[in-house]
Amino acid sequence: MKRAAYILLSNPLSVIGLLLVGTVFFCALFADFIAPYPDHAGAVMNFAFANKPPSAEYLLGTDVVGRDILTRIIYAYQVALGMGLVVLLIAPPIGVAFGLIAGYIGGWTDFILMRISDIFLSIPPLVLALAIMGLLEPTLLNAMLAITAMWWPWYARLVYNITRGEKVEGYVLAAEVIGASKAHIMFREILPNCVPAIVTKMTLDFGFVILIASSLSFLGLGVQAPTADLGSMVSEGTRYLPDSWWMTIFPGLAIVVAVFGFNLVGDVLRDVLEPD
Repeated sequence: MKRAAYILLSNPLSVIGLLLVGTVFFCALFADFIAPYPDHAGAVMNFAFANKPPSAEYLLGTDVVGRDILTRIIYAYQVALGMGLVVLLIAPPIGVAFGLIAGYIGGWTDFILMRISDIFLSIPPLVLALAIMGLLEPTLLNAMLAITAMWWPWYARLVYNITRGEKVEGYVLAAEVIGASKAHIMFREILPNCVPAIVTKMTLDFGFVILIASSLSFLGLGVQAPTADLGSMVSEGTRYLPDSWWMTIFPGLAIVVAVFGFNLVGDVLRDVLEPD
């Protein structure tokens, strides 16, 4: 813990990353208390204040129907973090199970499971998500399922490579000699040694999940109006550039803050959990 605290506090980038991620989570958790106009997160219209530039009353300006941009960004973080949490609670366990079984058992099991994951990996992630969303109704649930379907193979490949190296180590051979079951060896012996890499990747992936989800919403295949969503806000704002620039710039910066923050934290966790 002392070493982890030293690494975190001695690196300015790690402090910046923690501040950015902390800000995102703070906004998401306390949106109802810190948002200037909580009702603007939904289907509210106030045309008397439409397209207002940043001011003392509306710090980040308003959109085409008079809703406060700052309020909608704050509530959009709830959607983004919720999607990230759901995807990263579903995809990693599937990928980890595939990787452990294929890496340890080998043979035809290895060949079949890894070829399945290779099929998914051969398709660009965004293209696969777009194909899935093209077949489904564009809702938040379906967007999460589409992202999950494209994310688990990366964990399968990661854990597979680690397992291939760990299964010849002495502690695994000792467990085999004393008659431990394959399930025990995979999930009680090998898996704990995969956890640092898995946690690091999950932290890095959190930002990318937010980015992919925003991309789907930008194309109209993700979260639908009137729900506040960063990708949808950027998409709507592009139609009014360059005059109403704040409608695009500020939601775009909100995406950058989230992705950049999680990337910085992921880099630090790699130094903490996987020291040289």
